[in-house]
Amino acid sequence: MVQEKPKSRYGRGFFVNITHLSVKFSLPPEQAWYGVQDYFTELILPEQFKGTEVETLTDLLRQKVMWHQAGGPVDKEMYTDVKRLLNRIIVSIDKELGIQDADIGQYHA
Repeated sequence: MVQEKPKSRYGRGFFVNITHLSVKFSLPPEQAWYGVQDYFTELILPEQFKGTEVETLTDLLRQKVMWHQAGGPVDKEMYTDVKRLLNRIIVSIDKELGIQDADIGQYHA
């Protein structure tokens, strides 16, 4: 009998966790930061994205989130940086999947 992996608390995978982070950063800056590091616990970069811009941007996102201390004076500035970075990751994923003209759209920039 194959033993099942225990249920994940914050999401397991790549796109699942990127989506959770995007939802979290749709909240106002003062609410977005709390607990956001937890979404990196089981974030898994797929093999197909290793060595690509997706990996580079994901590493940068991880650094920005992990180094940030919620409630600090740079909350709003870092919040905007993280939102832009998430958008760049999403567009990069589409490009890696073959959509050459991927665009986040004017209402989500």
